[in-house]
Amino acid sequence: MSFFNLFKRKPQEEPRPLFYDIVCPYCFSKFSPEEVVFRASHHREDDEDFALREDAPLNRYRERFGLDTVYDMEAILQPQDILPEHRTYTDNVLTALTDRYGETTRRRLCPHCHNELPVTAGKVPSNIISIVGASQVGKSVYMTSLIHTLQQTTADRFDAACMPLNAEISRKFRMNYEEPLFERGDLLASTQKERMQEPFIFQFVFKDEKKPPLTLVFFDVAGEGMVDEEYLNLHGRHIRNSAGILFMVDPLQIRSIRERIRIMLGDKPGEWTNRYDEPRDVVLTMFSDFISHQEKGKTDIPTAVVLTKSDMLRALADEDGDYIRPNSNVFNNMEHHDYFDLTEFSNIDGEVRRFIEKVDRPFKGTMDVYFNETGYFAVSALGSNPVDQKIQGVVSPIRVDEPFIWLLHKLNYIEGRE
Repeated sequence: MSFFNLFKRKPQEEPRPLFYDIVCPYCFSKFSPEEVVFRASHHREDDEDFALREDAPLNRYRERFGLDTVYDMEAILQPQDILPEHRTYTDNVLTALTDRYGETTRRRLCPHCHNELPVTAGKVPSNIISIVGASQVGKSVYMTSLIHTLQQTTADRFDAACMPLNAEISRKFRMNYEEPLFERGDLLASTQKERMQEPFIFQFVFKDEKKPPLTLVFFDVAGEGMVDEEYLNLHGRHIRNSAGILFMVDPLQIRSIRERIRIMLGDKPGEWTNRYDEPRDVVLTMFSDFISHQEKGKTDIPTAVVLTKSDMLRALADEDGDYIRPNSNVFNNMEHHDYFDLTEFSNIDGEVRRFIEKVDRPFKGTMDVYFNETGYFAVSALGSNPVDQKIQGVVSPIRVDEPFIWLLHKLNYIEGRE
C-alpha cells in the first residue's frame, strides 16, 4: 500500500435497511416479513379457533413432493388478528405473537406454503444459491460432493460452518446421498420427472455475526424439467429469486465432443446417443421463464457455469492444446483459504471459456447475451470416471467448491485478492 493510500477516505457502507424481504427456502415465494403467519403453540378442544385441524396449504405443498398428508395441526394465527401490544419485534422484524390465552408462539410460517421459516428470515438478506442444469449432467452427484466438501473442509477454511436447515434434511441427505456415494461408492440414480423431492436446504453460517447466513438450496427436480416450459414455470421461482446460480454443463451435452470422448473411453456405439439436452436449450427456457422479464432482457444474478466431469476431458488433452492441455489446471485440485484467489480464477475462467467457445459457440454466445455476470469453472465431483455405475477407488473431488466460493466473493461475503 502506498503512503498516499493511507489517507484515502474509505468508501462508506450503505445503510442497513430496517428489514429484508423473505424468500421462502421451501416454495421460493418472496414476501415482506409483515406477511408471515404463525403456528399456534397450543390447541384447545373448547375453542374452535384453536382446535387441531388440517393445514390445506401445507398439505398441498407436501402432496407436490409425494410427502404424506399431515392431520391435526395447530391453528394458523394471523398477525392482524392480534393486538399490536401482543406482537413481538426483534431487529424491526415481527418474530412472535401472544394469543388471547397468554401463550406465545415464535413459529413463523411462509404465508404461501405454511412451512416454518429460518429464525434469521427478514433480519438478514435471503441469499439463496440454486443448482440448475439439464438431465444427466450429474446435479445430484455434484450437490452431494459439494455439500460434503463444504462441511468437511471448505467451511473451516473460511471460519464458517455448513449445516442442514433441520434434522430431517440431515437424515435424508446422509442416507440417500452422502452414504451411498462416499461410503459405498454407488452412483446416485437419476431423478425421475414424476418423482419430485423436497428441496435440500443447507446454510453456510459464518462465525462473524455481521455476515448473514448463505442458504444453499438444491431443488432435486428431474433435469428434463429444465427444458419443459410448464414444468419450469411451476418451479422457476427458485431460480428467479436466487442470489446466485450454479449452472451445470456436462461435456457430453456438447455434440461436437461427445462422440470423440465416447470413442476415446471405449463405450459401445450408440450407448450415449439421444440422452442429452443441449446446454443452450436450458438457457433459452430460463430466458422465456424469467430473464425476458428483466430489464433489457438480461439477469444480474451472478451465475457460475460449471463444466462437470472434468476428469473426462483428459481423453481430449493433447500438447497442441486443440481442446485442452494435459497439464491444465482443471485437472489439479485447488483450495482457497480466507479469500478468493483472483489470479487462480482468472486462469481457470479463461481456460474454460476458451474451451466452451471452441466446442459450443452458440451456448457461449447465449450466455453472453442473457447473463451480465458469469464465471466459468471445471469440476469433477468424483475425481475419476466410474465404471458400470461403480466408483473406482476413493471419491476425490476436484475443485467442486470453487464455483461456490466465487459466488461468496460476488455476494460480498469474502474478499478477492490477486
